[in-house]
Amino acid sequence: MLRPGAQRGLLLSSLRLQGSPGRPRSACGRQGEENAPLSAETRWKDRAETVIIGGGCIGVSLAYHLAKAGMKDVVLLEKSELTAGSTWHAAGLTTYFHPGINLKKIHYASIKLYEKLEEETGQVVGFHQPGSIRIATTPVRVDEFKYQMTRTGWHATEQYIIEPEKIQEMFPLLNMNKILAGLYNPGDGHIDPYSLTMALAAGARKYGALLKYPAPVTSLIPRSDGTWDVETPQGSMRANRIVNAAGFWAREVGKMVGLEHPLIPVQHQYVVTSTIPEVKALKRELPVLRDLEGSYYLRQERDGLLFGPYESQEKMQVQDSWVTNGVPPGFGKELFESDLDRIMEHVEAAMEMVPVLKKADIINIVNGPITYSPDILPMVGPHQGVRNYWVAIGFGYGIIHAGGVGKYLSDWILHGEPPFDLIELDPNRYGKWTTTQYTEAKARESYGFNNIVGYPKEERFAGRPTQRVSGLYKILESKCSMGFHAGWEQPHWFYKPGQDSRYRPSFRRTNWFEPVGSEYKQVMQNVGVIDLSPFGKFNIKGQDSVRLLDHLFANVIPKVGFTNISHMLTPKGRVYAELTVSHQTPGEFLLITGSGSELHDLRWIEEEAVNGGYDVEIKNITDELGVLGIAGPHARKVLQKLTSEDLSDDVFKFLQTKSLKVSNIPVTAIRISYTGELGWELYHRREDSVALYDIIMNAGQEEGIDNFGTYAMNALRLEKAFRAWGSEMNCDTNPLEAGLDYFIKLNKPADFIGKQALKQIKAKGLKRRLVCLTLATDDVDPEGNESIWYDGKVVGNTTSGSYSYSVQKSLAFAYVPVELSKVGQQVEVELLGTNYPATVIQEPLVLAEPARNRLRKKNGKDKI
Repeated sequence: MLRPGAQRGLLLSSLRLQGSPGRPRSACGRQGEENAPLSAETRWKDRAETVIIGGGCIGVSLAYHLAKAGMKDVVLLEKSELTAGSTWHAAGLTTYFHPGINLKKIHYASIKLYEKLEEETGQVVGFHQPGSIRIATTPVRVDEFKYQMTRTGWHATEQYIIEPEKIQEMFPLLNMNKILAGLYNPGDGHIDPYSLTMALAAGARKYGALLKYPAPVTSLIPRSDGTWDVETPQGSMRANRIVNAAGFWAREVGKMVGLEHPLIPVQHQYVVTSTIPEVKALKRELPVLRDLEGSYYLRQERDGLLFGPYESQEKMQVQDSWVTNGVPPGFGKELFESDLDRIMEHVEAAMEMVPVLKKADIINIVNGPITYSPDILPMVGPHQGVRNYWVAIGFGYGIIHAGGVGKYLSDWILHGEPPFDLIELDPNRYGKWTTTQYTEAKARESYGFNNIVGYPKEERFAGRPTQRVSGLYKILESKCSMGFHAGWEQPHWFYKPGQDSRYRPSFRRTNWFEPVGSEYKQVMQNVGVIDLSPFGKFNIKGQDSVRLLDHLFANVIPKVGFTNISHMLTPKGRVYAELTVSHQTPGEFLLITGSGSELHDLRWIEEEAVNGGYDVEIKNITDELGVLGIAGPHARKVLQKLTSEDLSDDVFKFLQTKSLKVSNIPVTAIRISYTGELGWELYHRREDSVALYDIIMNAGQEEGIDNFGTYAMNALRLEKAFRAWGSEMNCDTNPLEAGLDYFIKLNKPADFIGKQALKQIKAKGLKRRLVCLTLATDDVDPEGNESIWYDGKVVGNTTSGSYSYSVQKSLAFAYVPVELSKVGQQVEVELLGTNYPATVIQEPLVLAEPARNRLRKKNGKDKI
């Protein structure tokens, strides 16, 4: 069987190139002879536009991209030497594949950069592109491949499902007994991390960046003008902004500015074999293999093989002592003691899949630290609450992310907005609720789940609940399936006695389909209550509050006592955020945003307030307030029993806001509902949530009141053609193509952010439009990000979807070319490998209650 050789458990001293003291060779044995080490700079600068802290592949890539784009005075400070930390020992895998959407663009940009970097810099990078194959050995994994294919069709990435015969042709050493299909990405492969970083460093220097090492940062001192004093043993440097790219030292750097970044180092092992005759005899390099059920990757390494497993969360090793005690001083290019026993089940799976491994010798086991965030995704961008402090940290897969993230951050820094939407990487997706205990539990889960099937509407349960539960959590948790939203637990759907209550993820309709239909009917015909406490909530007041909001939002400012839907745009006219704005008292506003956008939006607002010198007070009151939504034709009747305030349509109008008491509980009531039905959102002290809920539920017994969750709300809002930020609109879209014209007031006097760009967009004309589609499927519904086909070509993508319980068809929003946007146009939506006929319909499918009410008053009840 696979035998460990004498070098098991090698440490740094064994991983140096002979005859080149102090120069690291890559941990898996690549020599990198062509790349002479580049000596550190002796120069020093007192001023810098941008100081990057950390000399791994991420930090060096950012320095390269900023300098190449023309920024002067780019300085990178590294505490020991370039690639120290996690870069130098990485396995170096590169892939176009990512289950997300815009992270595919990051992978794509990285690979395209690496393909030309050697020519540009003269530095050999050791880039191999034999392609990669993900192996499916179960039917559900084949479904996953089909699911990922439709999410890739509208991107530039090449990706194919291939049959077992093709897999065997490309990888003849496989045991084909269990293989059903493969997901193939041409152009995937691997690169030498050390050589890559040195090439990026050469490029950064070529374009004028200063890379200084060893230069450990000892303190970061913020100044009143937003600049920073960066202290090192060599001296102090004034910086306009700093970027924390410090790898597993990122926590230490964060603490210097008062932040606790939710990061944790984990141990990752990979194994390198000696020469295997069958590998040596091959005429071409093997594609990188990913055995998803075996949970490991495997690639050719010279004439042998390299493979790395991802152990279960029970077996994987977290370096938690570094979290409590800090990274050991001087740790840079060391490794941990190897532990083959910990990964033996994966070794055995690899030997079964690739039988030649059984007689191979191990010449090296690399066990090094990599940094994980709770959800495995990195944290990239400016950080809320600290001016001009940016991060590029938490990279579990830094090699494939380095090139694309460097370009992405460089563009953002230089142009004042992200080049495309990547809110899933926003460092502000975490908050005070993200404790060390939560971070460790989630990192274990994320590492162990590295290769599990990625279902739509996936939930992961480690570390939950956090301290951020609403007052209703204990009452509702036994009645519903909860979803995780920025630390909060929120009901997705409710089950009745006798119904299957288990979490059953699927690519097709599953156990929540019928209960959600009942909740939909509940809201449409009676009255329902939903916990909306996860909303982000801000209070803004002060003498410049109106002027600030007029500058931030494309809509007009609502009158006192009223609410509207408003959008913050980027300078290029894209939709940065959507909020409801309520003018409570003169100059005082309540702003509401989605749970996942809380600190994302707050950072933008705070930055504009500071940069513009506005005299305002901005307070985040998200955790202080609970929110209950009540919706349905009987909502008014139930609430009217509990308040002396007149709730009639003529007195409490749609989009009005009032302070009132519901059975002596003070609430801010806004007549609005994302369901599109008659309803109110009731904002109240969080400690009053239980009492308020109980009072409303008791008052509504005669009307048949019941709970509903976010799945039903999504179906309801889609029928009303209500857009959702993050789906129909984000930093990839402008509001005109998203159909938000009603909320965009280009004629208002204020020169709001993005106004001039939007005027230009309008003058040039749109290339695509958001449309509403109906489609008849069997047991699968669109989720969003599926490919739209027309005349044999991919022409667009869905943004969100659901089953319409009113017309009993699937319903989806989609972006299509303008010439395909007319009502009645036929297209196709790809779902799980099948193209279903779809029709562009007149939206909305179902009129919202205010529109029905207006028509009723105008035409009479019989005409509705």
